[in-house]
Amino acid sequence: MTSLTPSAVVTRLRAAGCVFAEDEAELLVGAARDPDELAAMVERRVIGQPLEHVLGWAEFSGLRIAVDMGVFVPRRRTEFLVEQAAALAGPGAVAVDLCCGSGALGAALAAAVDGIELHAADIDPAAVRCARRNVADVGGRVYEGDLYEPLPDALRGRVGVLLANVPYVPSEEVGLLPPEARVHEARVALDGGADGLDVLRRVTADAADWLAPGGRLLFETSERQVPYALEAVADGGLAPRSVSDEERYATVVIGTRPA
Repeated sequence: MTSLTPSAVVTRLRAAGCVFAEDEAELLVGAARDPDELAAMVERRVIGQPLEHVLGWAEFSGLRIAVDMGVFVPRRRTEFLVEQAAALAGPGAVAVDLCCGSGALGAALAAAVDGIELHAADIDPAAVRCARRNVADVGGRVYEGDLYEPLPDALRGRVGVLLANVPYVPSEEVGLLPPEARVHEARVALDGGADGLDVLRRVTADAADWLAPGGRLLFETSERQVPYALEAVADGGLAPRSVSDEERYATVVIGTRPA
């Protein structure tokens, strides 16, 4: 097989519609162990597989997060959520990463705050396998199951920071997502039900039982969903507020359990 030159990789990626063809080509060339592997990786990218799935990792909050095929790719805008959590979490805080996917949020929080006691959970077995690799270095534990169900009961009333990167795309809009997400990521990680808030309401309904006094629930949502998300947080007995980063198109809702 004729080896692909870096410029030939760029040409193929650009022809396939990759906006950042030069940057992607550099990553693919650097990751491939031989010409055959490079050709296979380029072909996978050309047919529409997410770059992160082709590489096997995603950059998130300065970390290299392992991301297997089918697992939700952490979005760069979600770094804002981690930043908000890190500002609120003291050293040694008990943290839970719910709907953890690859475990990127928990791993990033543990890297930012000393001594975090990290627990994470997801309903998707593929995501759980991925998350266990990503949080192993910080001593995090990952559980498989639906929301709070698999968490140790001993965590009730002890959680200082509860991250919940819940799916919040309305069901009828999942089909409008880019193919990289719609085709190559698990639907359970995207579909938030009729109005996008079904999973969130389940999270907020029980959050107060798990949070320590003064503990916080943090999650990402869309700007148009903020009023309903704040209402769900208040209905769960938490004091709600929202913060936004316009540059990253990121909106985070924070719910605080009364001290």
